[in-house]
Amino acid sequence: MKKIGIMTTGGDCSGLNSVIYHIMCGANKRGWKVYGIFDGTDGLVSDKPNMIQLTKDVLPQEYSFVAGSFLRNGNNGQNNCFEKAVQSGKITQFTKQLKKSLAQTKLDALILIGGNGSISLAWKTRDIYSDMQLICIPKTIDMDIPLTEKTIGFDTAVSQLTRFCDDLMLTARSHHRWFVVQSMGRKCGMLALTAGVAAGASAILIPEIKFDVDKLIEHIKNADTDYGIIMVSEGVSLRGHSGEPATMISRKLTAAGIANRTAFPEHIQRAGNTVPTDRILATQMATVALDAITNNETYVMTALQHDEITTVGLDKVVSAGKPERDPNIDGLMISNAMVDDDNPLLIAADNMGIYIGETK
Repeated sequence: MKKIGIMTTGGDCSGLNSVIYHIMCGANKRGWKVYGIFDGTDGLVSDKPNMIQLTKDVLPQEYSFVAGSFLRNGNNGQNNCFEKAVQSGKITQFTKQLKKSLAQTKLDALILIGGNGSISLAWKTRDIYSDMQLICIPKTIDMDIPLTEKTIGFDTAVSQLTRFCDDLMLTARSHHRWFVVQSMGRKCGMLALTAGVAAGASAILIPEIKFDVDKLIEHIKNADTDYGIIMVSEGVSLRGHSGEPATMISRKLTAAGIANRTAFPEHIQRAGNTVPTDRILATQMATVALDAITNNETYVMTALQHDEITTVGLDKVVSAGKPERDPNIDGLMISNAMVDDDNPLLIAADNMGIYIGETK
């Protein structure tokens, strides 16, 4: 009988509980014992690993629909993580303790549900997991993980952000006003682009495409309406300016005589009941992760490719996309996926008359 563990790390998103629940169901059907590790590395690096055996009495189905992680992602007050260990100069002791703690769990396999930082870090520190199989499942609202066409939590975040913009449109119309909405996404503009198209934004600004503020202002002034949404990804920058991108854009619009307000949906993008497509993706990725354990795979990530769920090596994930040096952990390269120039949504947005920057 196999004994497997589940751990969620990094930023929060909806869909995590769906993955945990379906891993639990699939593992139990196979006759395996499955344990949840609370608080990520915080729960491991302690006198005794903070674990619980998962059953439907512990994690009923109705919990699988809600946002957040049943297992939690880390304790801010404790913060026994790689970054803090580096800052305190105790990274060697930390990794030794982490490997020792994992040995105490006697796990045959660990399923790590994380974003591009967690997955890149798992590969860099792979020796820690050498005594067990390591399977990663990609989750992030940013959609910035290479080699997978979709990540857990993205669709729900798009739904949350689109609904936020839909609600703003009513007050925008009432007051003849534009709303500059700043989305999450870090350096990837996929969330802003997708929700912006869905919400019918008049302009979408993302980090991957250069834009001209004067052209944006001209576009808004020439619009056939005097209200609407201008979607700005948080990774956007303006030369010679600092601060929140939405605030900087808003100031430019105000100086040009365009009535506007800023709006920051912030962490509601990570919240909300998990939408059906994320639930389905969670079910499929859980199944493939468990199959990978059966097939004795290790150091792999589940991925959606060409409408099929498969596994790809972590080495390939971290070398794909646009790797970037982590500012806090020496020697760690974070793999990033970006919006490609030929993304169909960019073409659709342009055809809809949405200003998306200077693409030609």
